[in-house]
Amino acid sequence: MKSIDDRLTELSVLDTRSRDIFRRLVETFLETGGPVGSRTISRHLPVGLSPASIRNVMSDLEQAGLVYSPHTSAGRMPTETGLRFFVDALMEVGRLTSTERAQIDAQIAGLNREKTTDDILADATNLLSGLSSCAGLVLSSKANTRMRHIEFVSISASKALVIIVSEDGSVENRTIEIPRGLPASTLTEVSNYLNSRCQGLSIGELKEQLGGQLQVVEQELDTLAARVIEAGLAVWSDDDGNGKRSLIVRGRSHLIDEAAHVDDIDRIRKLFDDLENKKEVMNLLGLAEGGEGVRIFIGSETKLFSLSGSSLVVAPYHDAKDNIIGVLGVVGPTRLNYSRIVPMVDYTAQAIGRLIS
Repeated sequence: MKSIDDRLTELSVLDTRSRDIFRRLVETFLETGGPVGSRTISRHLPVGLSPASIRNVMSDLEQAGLVYSPHTSAGRMPTETGLRFFVDALMEVGRLTSTERAQIDAQIAGLNREKTTDDILADATNLLSGLSSCAGLVLSSKANTRMRHIEFVSISASKALVIIVSEDGSVENRTIEIPRGLPASTLTEVSNYLNSRCQGLSIGELKEQLGGQLQVVEQELDTLAARVIEAGLAVWSDDDGNGKRSLIVRGRSHLIDEAAHVDDIDRIRKLFDDLENKKEVMNLLGLAEGGEGVRIFIGSETKLFSLSGSSLVVAPYHDAKDNIIGVLGVVGPTRLNYSRIVPMVDYTAQAIGRLIS
């Protein structure tokens, strides 16, 4: 069975033509729910391609595990892996119209505020069910999910996919914005570093643990720096405006006479490296904790609905202090209109959060 990294690599090497054909195939499948043939795709592509050329590309997509043919002579349908690739890398999320936003706002404003929170949430799920033609649901907060594994995978110059595997085996994918130009090797190093420490911890607990380690490093750095500064061997530079400090070591000749401090300065250099590495890890972990508001689970990615082959689209709602207090969403067939459902769930969750707060 191919790993998540292998599947992402296969998607990344698809050329523009293959991506266009794959995107059209998935979009048509989501509209019709049935297998999509090469002739259907050829009629909708902006660049004219013969059905034979499209069939060749579809055969390659099938080899990559992105599509399959339910019958020998039928067209193709996306696999769960294919749908995941489409949602994470190719889908263009739509925007709610002003009418749709007004409809949601009006219905939420009409909820009885004297009801219990559970009753309000039940009303909200009914609202989502009516708007999406899917089943609405409320799930317990994901904030305290105990992790077994966490992985950061680059999907573009400014975005990464965070894959979180919980102790119960469920998989959650979150897309985050990362500093442009951040090396893929850094994401790999952070993944390895966190996986040696994340077992059985929530993201919040892991951040707290790393924050304590960061404080210890900073304290040791300050102690050693004070010692060499007092000896007249170095001075703190001015802050560069980004919260970074540098220690400027004065003439090397002094170090010959102050050999006892050579080890201190060497240790300071190592502490600076450790400090920067831990800050990078903390930054990425913080991004992973937030991620994008809406989470999408397709088919077997969640044990809750794996047997029924359904998809789950959920978004967290927050209290007045911006703490995640629950998750609101819908469950429906895997051929959901994701680009329409995603903003609908996100907007409703935000509105419910404001109401409950």
